Amino acid sequence: MKFFDEARIEVVAGDGGNGMASFRREKFIPKGGPDGGDGGRGGSVYAVADRNLNTLIDFRYTRRFRAERGENGGSKDRYGKGGEDKVLRMPVGTIIRDEDSAELVADLDQDGKRVLIARGGRGGLGNLHFKSSVNRAPRKRTMGKEGERRNLQLELKVLADVGLLGMPNAGKSTFIRAVSAARPKVADYPFTTLQPNLGVVRTREEKSFVVADIPGLIEGAADGAGLGHRFLRHLARTNLLLHLVDMAPFDPATDPVHEARAIIEELRKYDESLFGKPRWLVLNKLDLIDDSERDARVEAFLEAFGHQGPTFRISALTGDGCGALCEAIQLHVDTAREQQRLEQDQAPQGAEGADDREDDDDFDDDDWVDMDDEETDTP
Repeated sequence: MKFFDEARIEVVAGDGGNGMASFRREKFIPKGGPDGGDGGRGGSVYAVADRNLNTLIDFRYTRRFRAERGENGGSKDRYGKGGEDKVLRMPVGTIIRDEDSAELVADLDQDGKRVLIARGGRGGLGNLHFKSSVNRAPRKRTMGKEGERRNLQLELKVLADVGLLGMPNAGKSTFIRAVSAARPKVADYPFTTLQPNLGVVRTREEKSFVVADIPGLIEGAADGAGLGHRFLRHLARTNLLLHLVDMAPFDPATDPVHEARAIIEELRKYDESLFGKPRWLVLNKLDLIDDSERDARVEAFLEAFGHQGPTFRISALTGDGCGALCEAIQLHVDTAREQQRLEQDQAPQGAEGADDREDDDDFDDDDWVDMDDEETDTP
């Protein structure tokens, strides 16, 4: 299945049914009074997060989604049937924005989260509602309201605890294969990874974290070189970034320090908030360096690069150092999760996924329809 992380769609909620203006006409009951029923409410459009989906391909070719219209009211106190809602299932991590106003409509960050994205129109009132002691034969009704129509932009940001950064062939896919059950493509040429891959790393039976592997960056990605910055959005939700550096490049003329600095600069150009995330340095492919010069080359790199954060030395191919790195990551992730839980407990509690827009039950003057101004609804 192809991986799509962007889509544009149009959602149209159902219109409300019109109210009915009619009078009871039966044998021996010549003046039975008003009996026009209300119109049904139009169907609404909802978005639901589904963990079984991992791409927006369902919205790549089908662009318009419409809910059902409410039925009109009928005579003999018959109310119109409400329109059926339209439910759109999207991957967890999908962000929905209004394309016209750029307003954030919803962030489907939890499995099963249900959000109203287009409200159905309210049904009109029949003349049954307008009878009174001074107006026993009301000839007015109200028309149904139109349903909302919105152009939406969908953007998928995968949910992961840890993100991998690095040049092509830095060993990111090999690392995720070594520590998880994920099996991304691995080859001896650049850009073997063309889409994000997720792997679940289980350090203990009850503890685990998710790693996201994205296609490699190269110098000039901000200007569109390579695959550009297209996939960096998938690291926005991570708590930690692992910067993998190839310490034994195939081309002897390649300078690992220059390449590592290029990655940091591209990250800064893309997003300052992403640049400010905790970032650990992971020196990979040390098994390809002779034991006698390994320590000297690592120390020379660290002195030239000037990294101030944690540094780990591994070989993703043989697995050396990967266990200690995963244990350190698990500790960091657990601390971040606990902090997020405390922040959520302190935040004001609200209905998750609820829509706070008010539903105005008042009718405007333009909504009124008088039977004297139109053809009567009864024979």
